[in-house]
Amino acid sequence: MTMKIHPTAIVSKKAKLAEDIVIGPYSIVGDNVTVGPRTKIGANCLIEGNTSIGCGCEIFTGAVIGSRPQDLKFKGENVFLEIGDNNMIREYCTFNPGTGDNGRTVVGNNNLFMAYSHIAHDCIVGNHCIIANNGTLAGHVTIEDKAVVGGLVAIHQFVRVGKLSIVGGCSKVVSDIPPYSTCDGHPARIYGLNLVGLKREKFLRESIKELECAFKILFNSGLSIKHSLEKVEKEVKQTKEVSYLVNFIKNSQRGIAHSCRK
Repeated sequence: MTMKIHPTAIVSKKAKLAEDIVIGPYSIVGDNVTVGPRTKIGANCLIEGNTSIGCGCEIFTGAVIGSRPQDLKFKGENVFLEIGDNNMIREYCTFNPGTGDNGRTVVGNNNLFMAYSHIAHDCIVGNHCIIANNGTLAGHVTIEDKAVVGGLVAIHQFVRVGKLSIVGGCSKVVSDIPPYSTCDGHPARIYGLNLVGLKREKFLRESIKELECAFKILFNSGLSIKHSLEKVEKEVKQTKEVSYLVNFIKNSQRGIAHSCRK
């Protein structure tokens, strides 16, 4: 397959492009851009900065990828945006690079970013995540593998969203969202386990049962986080999922979202 570049596209001769990519009409690709095999760039897209895009990605109309970060501290340092393989980036999404010298925004593989999603500077997005329409990540946000962020969700800077969690649409996320949880609200609160997600991932019944026990102690017992963690470690079987949940909470810098029952 040969490279297909629309005659109205403006593509720098310095860009590193695989031979079998597609670039649509009126799109612009800058000097320091690298694009991997089988990637398709739609119409009216802007790809600039030190941006690398993996193989098999599809970028739809009007997306702006790699433009300077929206951070007043940015002084033109050498910064980067790294996008992995098989990502679908829908219409008018915006992705910014990192800040500070050698700062990086990193996006993994097999993610879906619906229209108007914004991935700000220094964010990390894992694999198999879904960011729905108008999902907005502030700077330094981490989205772990297989998390789902609903439409119109705004996530505060430095917040982490744990793996296999789901955040309901229009939520305001100001604290860390624990792995395997279902959250919603203003601010987002924990409603329980993401049972649908766990079953789709074919979690064993025993693993789900232990997570249910851990969630009950952590979020519904009325104990402080410190004492509930101690209780979980003493009374709940430490499966790899429970251990991951416990360590995620212990390493929280912004604090964990509260239960909806508080």
